Parts: sequence; C-alpha cells; structure tokens
Amino acid sequence: MLVHPSQLVPGCLVVSDVMGKTNRPIIPKNTALDEQTIQFLRKFLVEKVEVSSRLSYGAPFIPKEVLPEDSDKKETEKAVQPEEPKTFEDLYFQSVREFKKLFEGWQSSQSIDINKLRKFVLPLFEKIDDVGDQLYKIHQYSNKQDYFYHHAVATGILSAYLSRQMGYQKEWIQIGIAGFLADCGMARIDEDLIGKQGTFTDRDLKEMQNHPTFSYRLVEKIASLSMGVKLAVLQHHERLDGSGYPLKVDKSKIHPYATIIAVCDMYHAMTSERVHQPKQSPFLVIERMHREQFGKLDHEALRALMKCLTSFSIGTKVRLSNQQIGEIVFLEESTPTRPMVRVNGEIITLKKDLNLYMEEILT
Repeated sequence: MLVHPSQLVPGCLVVSDVMGKTNRPIIPKNTALDEQTIQFLRKFLVEKVEVSSRLSYGAPFIPKEVLPEDSDKKETEKAVQPEEPKTFEDLYFQSVREFKKLFEGWQSSQSIDINKLRKFVLPLFEKIDDVGDQLYKIHQYSNKQDYFYHHAVATGILSAYLSRQMGYQKEWIQIGIAGFLADCGMARIDEDLIGKQGTFTDRDLKEMQNHPTFSYRLVEKIASLSMGVKLAVLQHHERLDGSGYPLKVDKSKIHPYATIIAVCDMYHAMTSERVHQPKQSPFLVIERMHREQFGKLDHEALRALMKCLTSFSIGTKVRLSNQQIGEIVFLEESTPTRPMVRVNGEIITLKKDLNLYMEEILT
C-alpha cells in the first residue's frame, strides 16, 4: 500500500525502493523502518512510500488518516524556513560549526541531544552520493586550529559513505552517526589535551585512551541508537590483533561497524593538517595503512577505501609530489595508487619510483 510518511510507524516494511534526487535509493526495499528513518523521509519531503500491509513483526499495519496540515506542510515549511545550503561543501562547513556548538555543550556536562545532531547530519547524508567527487578534498577542508571538529564530521561522512559502498544499504546512516559520535567522550577529557602542541606524557596518553569509554557512556542510554552503534563508538580504536584500546579485544569481539570507523578515523587523521603534521597525500596514506596496519585494520574496509580513492580514469590530471603536473595514461589493478603518468611527454611509472607519488587529483 502507498502511504504518506506521516502515516508511517516503526516496524513498517518498505516493499519498493524509495528514491531520492539521484538514481540510487535513499531507503532500499525490505527495510524495516524505525523512528530515525521515518524522520529522514519526512525531512526530505518524500510524498509516498510503498509498505507492506503487515509490520515487520507480523502485526497488521493500519495507517492513520493524513491530517490536513500534513498535506500543506511542504508549502508551509518552504515559506517559513530559511534557504538551506545547496552544496556538499556548504553543508560540510555548516556541520562543523554545529558540531562545535554541541561539543562545547557536552563539555559543560550537557547530555547528547540526538535530534539536534540529526538536524545537520541528515541533510549532509542526503548528499552522500556527492562524497565520491569530494573524497580527495575532505582532508583539505580541515585546519589545525579546528581539526578536532573537522575530524568528527569527516569521520562521520566517510563512515557513512564507505559502509554504503561496502553494501550496508540499511545501516549506513547509523554507521555514519556512530562516526560522528565516536570521539564525543573527548568532552570528558582535560580540555588542554585537545590540540596539545607539546609532547604527550604517558599520563596524557592514558587519559586520551579513556575517551572511547567516555563516548560509550554518553551514548549508551540513547534509545534510538542501536547496540551496534554504541559498540562502534566504544570499539573504534580497537584493533583486530588485540593491540588497540580501551579493552584490547581482538577481531572475534569487535563489531563490524567499529572496523569501518577505525579505517575512516585513521585515514582522516593521517591525511589532515594537525598541530604535529602537515596535510598528507591520501594516496600515500592509504599505501601506508595497507603496509603498516596489516593484521590490525579490517582488510575489506581498507580495500573498499582504496577502491573509492582510485576510481579515476585514463586522462585524469594529477599533481605529483615533486609538484609536476601529469596525466594518467595507464592503471594497474594490483597497484592502483601508482599508475603510469605522462609528464611533459615523458612516461613515469610510479610503482618503480617509490620516492614519487600522487599528491592531488586536479579537477
């Protein structure tokens, strides 16, 4: 049956894809809706949803009558709401500003208001298909002064995008929200440690490594978040070989969501400008992650990120680490970050010169 989103209740089962502004569904068929996904549908003014006559747990679904104000809601909202930012980049920077406000409230002992977070997260996730075009640039948006807030937003975006690419068609929004909240426990850490410029003492490191536990405590009673999300927040610094923190559990006890966030968290941290490091090439970073984190990070998540980063084609313009501009002329599947590049008529094989690498994709 076709119903208006205002008639939906938790447990409604979608029987056909709900399409957005792109050719990919925003809610795939066979999804059992919860409060979050219903809010998502209403937020983006979806007019009709085809659902089963029975709820996911077998009870009959009897839709309530659409109230008159619901049919007029779209025009009313357009009249009273200010114009929303249009581009992914606009929404990104808006989210950084809004996250900073929320975090400052958490530092003042306020609890997490998940609805306030969703107000800027969901519009950003509506642009999730644009992330592929921005993947090379996200680390460039950050700066060392506000790195922490950029990192939270970027980790959330990357986690949502990567999980969707890996086939999490129903859970990607929740995984993205887990990425946003992974470091919320830093609000319970000594403020001087966030962005500290000097060398960290053993005591500093021990306190910093408590933040996943604090993050979990901040989210554990939020009813609308699944246990998988809460475990991802707690475990995003755990490693498959048991060398992570705070619990030092191994891959048999780490939730799959956490392994995705771990890859995105490390990738953004390594590529971004921080107090202790300049921006780094995403292609060099993903190579280092594959080499140095073997057995620690999930191989499937790493491979998916590598595939997303190297989806360029023959003819793509690149800037090399020696600042020369070139054009990709040949790609090898086994070494996608090190293609053959034509520079001033000369063909350079990057896999043979490990001191030279792609710095930036030019669009």
